[in-house]
Amino acid sequence: MSRILAIDYGAKRCGIAVTDPLQIIATALETVRTHDLMEFLKKYCLSEDVQTFVIGMPKRLDNTESDNAARVVSFIKTLKKGFPGIPVHEHDERFTSQMALQSMIAAGSKKSDRRDKGNIDKISATIILQSYMEGMR
Repeated sequence: MSRILAIDYGAKRCGIAVTDPLQIIATALETVRTHDLMEFLKKYCLSEDVQTFVIGMPKRLDNTESDNAARVVSFIKTLKKGFPGIPVHEHDERFTSQMALQSMIAAGSKKSDRRDKGNIDKISATIILQSYMEGMR
């Protein structure tokens, strides 16, 4: 089977998570600078079979799109052009950063690791992917 790849898209950096080939487990993969993201994805998709992209869509509590949503929508268009054969799904990413931080605290991560925004972005992408997978079942 193929992998599902999730992206927590940000203005400066993006967290990336993937499933195993059987699509059972979501795992944090990498944090990539936003302007390097498409190059990273092209290289990754050459070495791994990606079935679907899942992009975290930033929304407010009232379900309206947040300020970053326009950037995400623009990136989705770029992603669809760059990978026309791979479907792209949006998934609600509300509270994923807070959930990521709380999971790091619960796991006993050092304060210096919790301050690294890249770690939070990777874990946020993993939470988005896990939530997407649970919604598929």
